[in-house]
Amino acid sequence: GQLALKKILSNSSFKIKFVTPRYDSQDPILKKIAIDNSIPFLTHQNVNSKEYVDLIKKFKLDIGISMSFNQIIKHDLINQPNYGFINCHAGALPFYRGRNPLNWVLINGEKNFGITVHHIDEGIDTGDIILQKLFKIDANDNYKTLLDKSSKECASILYEALVKIYQGTADRINQKKIHPMGFYCSTRVKGDEILNWKQSSISIYNFIRAISDPGPGARTYVNGNEISIQNSELVKDSPSYIGIPGEVVGIDEFGIIVKTMDSTIKITKVIPIIDDKTLKSEVPSFAIGTRMKSNTNEK
Repeated sequence: GQLALKKILSNSSFKIKFVTPRYDSQDPILKKIAIDNSIPFLTHQNVNSKEYVDLIKKFKLDIGISMSFNQIIKHDLINQPNYGFINCHAGALPFYRGRNPLNWVLINGEKNFGITVHHIDEGIDTGDIILQKLFKIDANDNYKTLLDKSSKECASILYEALVKIYQGTADRINQKKIHPMGFYCSTRVKGDEILNWKQSSISIYNFIRAISDPGPGARTYVNGNEISIQNSELVKDSPSYIGIPGEVVGIDEFGIIVKTMDSTIKITKVIPIIDDKTLKSEVPSFAIGTRMKSNTNEK
C-alpha cells in the first residue's frame, strides 16, 4: 500500500481524498505518509456499516481503491464512487481467487504468479479485469521473495491501471472469457502448517518454501518436540524407493537427508519451537533413524 500511495501522490492529476487502513493492523508508515500529505486517515472496524458509508459520501469519490485490505467491500460501499472500486490481487484471476494466493502458487509448484487489477463486484475477486501481468517463479523463490516482488509490482500495475482508467483506455475483460470457473484458494489457518511426509519430494520442497519466513514454517515433530522447517533442498539423482516417510536416512555438515514418499529431501535450516515460541535457527543434526512425524501421537 505504501508504494502505491506514493506513486499516486506523484501524479498531480490524482487527488487522494482519504486512506482507510486495516483496522486490526494499522500500518504506521502508511499513516505517516497520509498525515505528511494532509490526507485524512479514517479507521473503521466495519467499512460496510451505514456510519462509514455515510461518512465517505461527503468525499464525492470518482473511484475507490482496495489494496491488501482484509474486509470484503459490499454493495452499498461499492456503489459510492462514480466508477466503483478497483482492487489489486496477487493472483492470475480467474485462478487463485481468495486468500493467501502467494502461498498457494508455491504449494502448487507453479512456474509463474500473476498480479491482477480488477473491478470489485459483489463476488470475491470475480469482477472484470483491467490489467494483468505474469511473473516468473524461480526454483529458489520462496514466500518472502514472492512477497517482495508482488509488493513492488502490484504498486506499479495498480498505478498503470489507474492511469488507463483516467485516460479512458482501460480494458474490461469478463473473467469467464478466460475460464468459465477459475478457482478459489481458502484462507490458511492454524494447523495447515503441519507437514505431511507422505508426499513426493517436490511437493514437500514446495510446501516448505511456500510458508517459510515470514510464514510459520512447515511444522513437524521430532522426539515429541515441534520444529519449524525453514529451508530444504532437492537431492540430485536421489533414487526412488519404498521406505519410511519422515525418517532421517543421511546426515552431513549442511543438514539431514529425510525419506519422502518417493525419494529423499535435504533439510538445511530448522527452528525449534518451545511453548509456541521460536528459538534461534540452526542446521539440523538428528541421528540416522530419527523419525519426523505429523503429530506427537503418530507411531
